[in-house]
Amino acid sequence: MTKPKEQQVEKSAKGKDYLLVTIAAVIAIAGVLAFVFLSDQALGIRLGCLFGGIIVGGAVAWFSPSGKAFIAYGRDSYDELRLVVWPTRRETLTSTGLVMAFVVIIAAFLFVMDKIIEWGLYDVLLRLV
Repeated sequence: MTKPKEQQVEKSAKGKDYLLVTIAAVIAIAGVLAFVFLSDQALGIRLGCLFGGIIVGGAVAWFSPSGKAFIAYGRDSYDELRLVVWPTRRETLTSTGLVMAFVVIIAAFLFVMDKIIEWGLYDVLLRLV
């Protein structure tokens, strides 16, 4: 019994994707390791190895199926961000003022509760002992 052709193609695409992403990671890591282990070379050469490895690794990952899906996700996210209705300056200031007022009210409430508990513990309970 053979597998349908769709499953074989999907498995092949996943394998290719894993291979490309692994190669990209190895290239980027090789650039970092070259920067670390070429400490006796000039800084320009070391930085060239570092940035070259990261850029080449990023390019390989960019053109992998996962990289293409990531680019599409980024474009879709940007399109959704453009659809967001941002609050006006007045709405923002009003909301911020309400939050600040609520914080002050809660801080005052906690201060009063703390003083009541402190009075109950130190002035009432400890005087009984």
